[in-house]
Amino acid sequence: MNDLKAFSRQWLPQIESYIRGLLSDERPEVRGMYGMMRYHMGWEDERGRPIEASGGKRVRPLVVLMSCQAAGGDPTQALPAAAAVELVHNFSLIHDDIEDNSLTRRHRPTLWSWAGVAQAINAGDAMFTLARLAVLGLRASGIDAERVLAALDAFDRACLHLTEGQYMDIAFETRDEVSVEEYLSMIGGKTAALLAASAQLGAMVATDDADVIALFHRFGRELGLSFQIQDDILGIWGDEALTGKSAAGDILTRKKTWPVLYALSQPGPDAETLAAYYRSDRPLTPTDLPPILELLSRLNARPAAEEAARRHAEAALAALDACAGEPEAVALLQELAKKLLGRRS
Repeated sequence: MNDLKAFSRQWLPQIESYIRGLLSDERPEVRGMYGMMRYHMGWEDERGRPIEASGGKRVRPLVVLMSCQAAGGDPTQALPAAAAVELVHNFSLIHDDIEDNSLTRRHRPTLWSWAGVAQAINAGDAMFTLARLAVLGLRASGIDAERVLAALDAFDRACLHLTEGQYMDIAFETRDEVSVEEYLSMIGGKTAALLAASAQLGAMVATDDADVIALFHRFGRELGLSFQIQDDILGIWGDEALTGKSAAGDILTRKKTWPVLYALSQPGPDAETLAAYYRSDRPLTPTDLPPILELLSRLNARPAAEEAARRHAEAALAALDACAGEPEAVALLQELAKKLLGRRS
């Protein structure tokens, strides 16, 4: 199984089937709650009718299974952990949409926008709980109790880190000054924590070698950091036809991303002028884009961001090389990483 597409074709249906089983409760009194979760996953419409809408790429559960195989294990045993990370990722999206007041996700109304905030919170909380129960489901895969407990501990710590990152992200919105180091800490939680846990959990199913497990965790974390910085670059300089969102949209909303924070941290009048744009109470308009983009250019924001993304990508691949894992599965993880980091949208 030395091809990423072939691996995905083999395992994605099994991941999907496992998650569907967890969300299949049809008891009349709670059918609506499970239906809300199935709606968010892209399996049902607002009336509970079966559909096949986009539910995301399932990158994290694939990382779990590939990491398990790369560490010398059987991916089948890691299916509960793969389901867990996908469920907790979607729990975070349900709550993020509420916190961000987002009306659409994947070209459909967000869960809260039709079911209401209160019930969307309930559905998100239920999804989080089901994710934890899925980790405990590793017992049925033949994993001993001590290792299952260690996996649950790692999973819970990742979830805490995830919510810490979300807290920081929201807090940054009302702060005039945020350092690059603080930003890296934030995305280390919001973006990288779950990717790190995905690789870590896969390895934990396969081995109890702490050094190997730590290398897989480092791979996922560095991959997540590189991915987010690249996403920040696309949010300013991405091709609108490919990204599907307005070019430089992150600037118009004054989003504090890595390139902007780097530019603001530089000495001199250009950084001060840029800071004035970001601190003003006046809404930014498209006419503000050219001068702001020019300031970012003069402050070398894009090449600095590209270099930071490259460094984290190299660190991720170096950790993967150091794990000395099963060659075909390691090659799959390398292919997946390069695909994620080479994207243009």
